[in-house]
Amino acid sequence: MAQNQNDHLHAWVLDLPPTVLQKRLALGLIVATVVAFVAVLPVAGHPLVEMNALFPSLDAIVLITDMITAVLLFAQFSLSGARPLLALATGYLFTALIVVPHALTFAGAFSPGGLLGAGVQTGSWLFIFWHLGFALGLLAYAALRISKPTEPMPKTSVSAAIWSAAAGSLALVGALTWLATAGQSLLPTLILDNGRLGPNVPYIILCLIAVCGAVVALLLLIRQRSELDHWLIVVAAVSIGELAFSGLLPAVRFSAGFYAGRVFSLITSSIVLIVLLAETTRLYAQVVRSNATLQRERDNKLMNMEAMTASIAHEVSQPLTAISSSGAAALNWLKRTPPDLEEAKIALNAIIDAGHGANAVFDNMRTLFARAEPIVHSLDLNSLISEVVRTLDAEFKQHRIQIEADLSWRLPPILGHSGQLQEVISNLLNNAIEAIGPVSGPRVVKIRTAHDSEGRVAVTVEDSGRGLNPETAQSIFEPFVTTKARGMGLGLAICQMIIQRHNGELSARPAKTRGAIFQITLPQAKA
Repeated sequence: MAQNQNDHLHAWVLDLPPTVLQKRLALGLIVATVVAFVAVLPVAGHPLVEMNALFPSLDAIVLITDMITAVLLFAQFSLSGARPLLALATGYLFTALIVVPHALTFAGAFSPGGLLGAGVQTGSWLFIFWHLGFALGLLAYAALRISKPTEPMPKTSVSAAIWSAAAGSLALVGALTWLATAGQSLLPTLILDNGRLGPNVPYIILCLIAVCGAVVALLLLIRQRSELDHWLIVVAAVSIGELAFSGLLPAVRFSAGFYAGRVFSLITSSIVLIVLLAETTRLYAQVVRSNATLQRERDNKLMNMEAMTASIAHEVSQPLTAISSSGAAALNWLKRTPPDLEEAKIALNAIIDAGHGANAVFDNMRTLFARAEPIVHSLDLNSLISEVVRTLDAEFKQHRIQIEADLSWRLPPILGHSGQLQEVISNLLNNAIEAIGPVSGPRVVKIRTAHDSEGRVAVTVEDSGRGLNPETAQSIFEPFVTTKARGMGLGLAICQMIIQRHNGELSARPAKTRGAIFQITLPQAKA
């Protein structure tokens, strides 16, 4: 179970393909970057006002965005153990850390010469180290992605790897900060007088651009690129434009190209963060939907349990009532002087039949709610109906209702479960008795059978009761929908379920004059 979960998370981070919309957005961003690059290119070397205080603010934005991106990537690495994510997270963490000394040592921001003992070359070298570390992080990610797939890092090693990456990045930033400040004499000159760039800068920038180009090439070689691969290509492409404006095209600092490069750096640091936040939001929405689905399934199971319990109580109540009535009748016959043993015997036999009927109810319910298909046999529907009518004869007489049976004498057999179909016929006839109960006038229940040339057998139960509302005739088959004052609304729902499992249909409609008509249609048994 845990392994499957890890595989799913790994797939989300590294194997989820980009959508069509994401491809269009990425292409649109690249086109916009190219258009902006071309637009600024003619004036890239034009000098502008020195705004030294602006750069620490830009560095602060990069610090926040890259730090959040690194945390999210480390979190995904801790779940999946994917080594490419570790390399990418380390690159973003290094960038977030090194912009701190870059902002503090920037000349004219916090002090005329910069803090931490900065010199003229310090800010520029920290900028080079910043972009070199980030480019190498992207390159490591791309190299690990294009190499043969490896097993995820063991869970026991994930935490140690994260702490090692954090400690290593912090130590490396400290060493490079010392080199750019106290050891700046060991480094080549990047800045000449009046802010002019030295002759070594283009070569260094070209090396950084080559690393970013290698990242793009490696990621393009991946046949099934993930969403993250897709956006990192955009990141590397925008980084190339940033580097070109930062030291390749303009020959002086604080030019139009120099400021354009800072804007490109903000775009570079924000792309992956936006993608990760969007994916996190999407996953959170999926979790919410999954929880809602699980809750609905749980509620449905509880409703099914309630429905099954209520349906059993509903069906068993009839034979239990018959047992009580027959038992009371038997006592009355035995109390007579002399006792009427023949009538008492009939009442006791009725109790036995009702007991068998209750047992059949449990068997039918067990079969109805079981996962396995019920055992069916070839049935004579007329005989089945006649047996149910005989069982309910006392009920019809008690309520002074006339039962009229019109059974087709050449009715073909059907395939079905006799107990369940008897339950349906019995339920429909009992509903007819209850519907006629408070009604004055003709008290008749008609049950008919017929068949057609298309191989269908129909059973129709018509009563002279209070009738149905045509607008709500079909809703009475839904669970817990009832027109009875004390009904539970489960009898017809169970009947509908049984008939549907027999590949048939159960419908209801108002009668022409008064009452209601229920019709069962079943396929006849094939020869």
